[in-house]
Amino acid sequence: MSEQRARAREALGHGAFDLVVIGGGALGIATTWAAARSGLRVALVEAGDFAGATSSASSKLVHGGLRYLAMGPGAVPMVRENHAERRALGDHLAPHLVRPLPFLVPVYRGGPHSRPVLGAGVVLYSALSGFGDGLGKVLSARRAVEYVPHLRTEGLRGAALYHDHQMNDSRVAITAARAAAEAGAVLLNHVEVVGMRRTGSRISGVELRDRVDGASFGVDATVVVNATGPWLDALRRMEDPSAAPSVRLSKGAHLVLRTDTPWRAAMTIPVDDVRVSFAIPWEGQLLLGTTDEAYEGDPADVRCSEADVAQILGEASTGITADALDRSRIAYTFAGLRVLPLSSGEGGSGDTSHAKRETVITAGRGGMISVAGGKWTTFRRIGAQVLARVGESLGRDLTGAFSDGVPAALPGAALPDRVTAQLGRELPSLPDDVLAHLATHYGTVSHEVLALALDDPSLLDRVHPDGPDIWAQVAHAGRFEWATEVDDVLRRRTTVVVRGLDTPSVRERTSELLALSA
Repeated sequence: MSEQRARAREALGHGAFDLVVIGGGALGIATTWAAARSGLRVALVEAGDFAGATSSASSKLVHGGLRYLAMGPGAVPMVRENHAERRALGDHLAPHLVRPLPFLVPVYRGGPHSRPVLGAGVVLYSALSGFGDGLGKVLSARRAVEYVPHLRTEGLRGAALYHDHQMNDSRVAITAARAAAEAGAVLLNHVEVVGMRRTGSRISGVELRDRVDGASFGVDATVVVNATGPWLDALRRMEDPSAAPSVRLSKGAHLVLRTDTPWRAAMTIPVDDVRVSFAIPWEGQLLLGTTDEAYEGDPADVRCSEADVAQILGEASTGITADALDRSRIAYTFAGLRVLPLSSGEGGSGDTSHAKRETVITAGRGGMISVAGGKWTTFRRIGAQVLARVGESLGRDLTGAFSDGVPAALPGAALPDRVTAQLGRELPSLPDDVLAHLATHYGTVSHEVLALALDDPSLLDRVHPDGPDIWAQVAHAGRFEWATEVDDVLRRRTTVVVRGLDTPSVRERTSELLALSA
């Protein structure tokens, strides 16, 4: 057991907590961070790894939601709020992790949208963002190809240009978890809830089992928050066996393809009047997706199927040339589950692509607070909303946890170009791609990563010759970022798996370095 894990286990055994959060995805981490900054004694427990499910299976976007404008005037306030959070994340909270990116919406002869309609849409979208990225506009077909070299030109009548942000969702989650810990929260992954503690009819804590060593223990808490995403109703039934379903699930699958030519912009490819398919330059590769279909199986078994691959490639081919979509280019596939709150009287199946993407906070018979829905862009705001509900249960006013002023920055926050330049002066022998990779995944925390190589210079070597990750990141993940299993490191703390570089020898040495951290 690592020192970090041992400290968390010991802290969980001392005294009662004001709040226990179940679920270490984006919303659980955001709630924990907000609670710790508000002075509450808070613990977060996660059955798998932090961001191990839905929160690491996103389209890697921090966005206002251009497509929501097609849903009518009622979507305008939501898009405006999304933009405000997008700017806060990219400008203040995590400029090293959340980066601006131009997007093109191609217009084809016979397509679902015309140039004038899309042109008006991106101008409105720019206005709702306060024109922080300039003015959206319509480009000619010739200019559009300059941004996207693999743009399909047959029938192309031009493209609308707008701006959003992108991120590495796993790194944002781990960094926000660290922020919560630095604010005083106790966090532990790979520990599952096996029962509820009760005082009379009220939920007053949780019974836990450590999946690493099998130990059983419990935690007392005044309030328990259920932020388990696809497992939300399973936890609600643990509180109340008669609890009716409150959510339905939608599967979103993605592909990661190797690309030889860099793209200057991402693409939002219209599929119909509401749905779009994304093609996004990400981690030096091309991210394609997503699907949107009802899912009723075990959340732990969600996978990107062959049918998903065919659908994603087929939809992408509307706007991308065939050579860029060759199946031999696929490096990685993944799928996750959106949690869609059910409206009153609504069943659990049916069309999910037109379902509202909203957040619903409820309390069960035993007082457990459950949060359903939500998205990465507004995770910070949702965490504050959940905390306000926790405050009601505690009899305290915690509504001041969220401020529309300059937000608290995540650890490492800095402009990545400046961090890259500084690292280059300190370690001129490190290749440029490694320096840039560290700066855009750790920010100023890169110095902490590289310090691990002072006693072992081999940690400066690449994990795989074809990727920018270095072994110091693996050691750092085990010592400072709660990594326990090989996949914790290779999938979510580094980019090794998403590049298709997790060879047997890489996995073997990763396991050895994790053992040294124990």
